[in-house]
Amino acid sequence: MTIQIVGNGEVGIMADISIKELIEEMVQSDPHKIILSGGRGEYRKVVFERKIIGGKRCFQIERYTEKQVFHQNIDEGELEEALAGDLQDGFRQINMFSAREEWDVKISKKGKVAVNKRHTENKLITVQGNNRRKKYILEEGMDIPVFTHLGIFTKDGKVVHSMYDKFKQINRFAEIVDNVMKSYNKPSINIVDFGCGKSYLTFIVYYYLHEVKGLDVHITGLDLKEQVIKDCNALAEQFGYTGLKFELGDINGYKTDVDVDMVMTLHACDVATDYALYNAICWNAQYILSVPCCQHELNKQMHSDELAALTRYGIIKERIAALATDSIRGHMLEACGYKTDIMEFIDIAHSPKNLLIRAVKKNVSPDRRKKALKDAEALCEEFGFRQTLMEMIKADGRI
Repeated sequence: MTIQIVGNGEVGIMADISIKELIEEMVQSDPHKIILSGGRGEYRKVVFERKIIGGKRCFQIERYTEKQVFHQNIDEGELEEALAGDLQDGFRQINMFSAREEWDVKISKKGKVAVNKRHTENKLITVQGNNRRKKYILEEGMDIPVFTHLGIFTKDGKVVHSMYDKFKQINRFAEIVDNVMKSYNKPSINIVDFGCGKSYLTFIVYYYLHEVKGLDVHITGLDLKEQVIKDCNALAEQFGYTGLKFELGDINGYKTDVDVDMVMTLHACDVATDYALYNAICWNAQYILSVPCCQHELNKQMHSDELAALTRYGIIKERIAALATDSIRGHMLEACGYKTDIMEFIDIAHSPKNLLIRAVKKNVSPDRRKKALKDAEALCEEFGFRQTLMEMIKADGRI
């Protein structure tokens, strides 16, 4: 790929520079705002803007569809990775603004990139806070029985002050569900929620898709706790949620005759998440949303001669093993034809179990699928891992 640099009356050529290198150069320019536009995927525009939120410098991301905007806050050090992820959706233009430079980047259909790079006088950039009231999918005043039951809403539909964090977390998940389903065009949807527990989010997803979006929704929640299943079925009956049912059973080996469109698994412990992801892959589910929990499997196996520094301290080893587990899972989903992201679900201050694996069945290229498998295998080889999801998929001949 060739990038043409035009600026200050001069034209220069930077040969064989990749999008990755372009992103690195932009990040090194200390931008305060980056705009991606002309998107050909689910987002039409994405805006990255430096903010101060809670006394901490970060970047706020606004992702625009035709009708809605979704917000995410990331650390400054995550900007490069976030840009790389969004640029995969085929944006045609990038505008970057820093104290000294402004970039106007054009990307052709064939992937050729031209950059108009203008130097500006040093500007004093004031980073603003975020005092705007966020518009939530599930707003105050809506008749949401589960919110009242949980004590999140008062009887007159106001958010209880002490429950505001829970209110934001649930809305965040509703936003993620709404986001992945932008392209869904069927009148009904079948969902399986593995390890549903008390099922607060299961009820919310049912309410949102059925009451707000008007879909014919059928959700099955599965859990090993008999009393939890009884309580959830009673609550579904109380609310009149006829398409919502709960079953007692194990994720591993679970069978259904229904064509499953979405699989959710929130805090399924250790390899139970792998069984849930494996079932979703076998069913060819269109959407997968997983918040993993208690990733112990690889921690027991982890060793490396070359990277021994990562295994010396118990807490470091535990966290590296947990991240490696979810990275392998993401790569295996890619290898099986899913466009996959791993994103922050809620602020880590509220829970350390804050990563969400989001996978959507797409036309992932054969080369990308092969690379995903190769990268996952390299990670396993380096640390001596045998990871459950990978082993099951390989044994089944799916890759």
